[in-house]
Amino acid sequence: MVATVAALSADSDTRAKPATEGTSTMIMCVIRYQIDPFQRDAFKKYAENWGRIIPRCGGHLVGYFLPYEGTNDVAWGLIAFDSLASYEGYRARLKADPEGRENFATSQAKRFILREERNFVEVVDGTFGVPAAMPAAR
Repeated sequence: MVATVAALSADSDTRAKPATEGTSTMIMCVIRYQIDPFQRDAFKKYAENWGRIIPRCGGHLVGYFLPYEGTNDVAWGLIAFDSLASYEGYRARLKADPEGRENFATSQAKRFILREERNFVEVVDGTFGVPAAMPAAR
């Protein structure tokens, strides 16, 4: 996960500068899914598909996360954007993307997503992409 955060924080024209630099405010779309636990593999394939689609449409994909231990019907998706305006542009591109439309249609046909909640959170300066300070275990 650290590598993903580091890659997300990399300075380029298509990525936001790390919030620790104080040069931009990044927002994160946190998607909470209630999934059918008997269709976990279908949701996994759905999430894997977003791994190609989201970056192509302009979202900074942090990752999708399946239940591992504990509650077996809650999954998460985290996507970062430079601003709400960036998110709106992303949504327009996503709706026009054939593979994105197909992925949505598959989720509706198979009904493995029972509920979806979206929240937008702001990155707190100095807390995003900060690597562990502990020395590596030997």
